[in-house]
Amino acid sequence: MPLHAQLDAKLRKLYEPSTSIDDVFRGHDITFVTNEAGEPVTLFIGQRKPNGHIAGQRYVRTIKRAPDGGVLSSHWDLKGTSRG
Repeated sequence: MPLHAQLDAKLRKLYEPSTSIDDVFRGHDITFVTNEAGEPVTLFIGQRKPNGHIAGQRYVRTIKRAPDGGVLSSHWDLKGTSRG
């Protein structure tokens, strides 16, 4: 199942490198982890538990790069359910 277009657009932005960011998207709690370049590469979406973890879906981003380091393409793969 592909990500919502607005969520995908949010995840195409650059953020602080090597960090975890908590947010809310359309009534769902989300947490995403960025790589050393500030690109989101892991996404958890669902309901945040009292311990701060999310019970829901886990996605991982695959990024294909050009020889100059630019992004050729990227896509998100559903990796399963996280229990928080």
